[in-house]
Amino acid sequence: MKINKIMLAFIVSIMMLSGCSSTDKKEGSLLDNNVEKEGGSLVTTALNNQALPEEQVLTQGLTDSELSEDGLSRLGAEFSDPANPLSKQTIYFTHDSSQVQQQFVHIVAAHAQYLLAHPEQRVTIEGHTDELGSREYNIALGEQRAKSVSRMMKVQGVSNQQLEVVSYGEEKPASDASGEVSWQLNRRVEIVYQVQ
Repeated sequence: MKINKIMLAFIVSIMMLSGCSSTDKKEGSLLDNNVEKEGGSLVTTALNNQALPEEQVLTQGLTDSELSEDGLSRLGAEFSDPANPLSKQTIYFTHDSSQVQQQFVHIVAAHAQYLLAHPEQRVTIEGHTDELGSREYNIALGEQRAKSVSRMMKVQGVSNQQLEVVSYGEEKPASDASGEVSWQLNRRVEIVYQVQ
């Protein structure tokens, strides 16, 4: 019965998020936070349609403590299992978008389920952008991205006390290079667990 309620909450959250409208940057407001139904893959570059190395995509945004065995073991074995969605703590976005792409919904859901099962656990949801756009716009877009992930978790029952939203805009890039491949890596939200 509990699983049915969780699944219902998840489906309702997707329906609610997909009903939102969006505007573009030229009008001065950010895109609303819906789940994208279609869209290009993060690992497919616009420049050459070649995939990025898988290990580069999977480890972007993870701190040294999260990559270390000690940090992972404190969270649980599921965080070091590449087959488990909890091992992926970075959600990527398309240009000028705060919409969670369909391919990342199951990752957000897995983290929400983990947080529900571990009410003492806290996370910081960090929003990041590429270097395109003004500093102010990028801070706002990073915040909208983080809030989009946070809202999806809250709809599934995660408490406000477990979630902290922070935006770094373009200030903490995953890649310092310039160009589409780097920009794709920088358009992200990182789910950072506070390892105790």
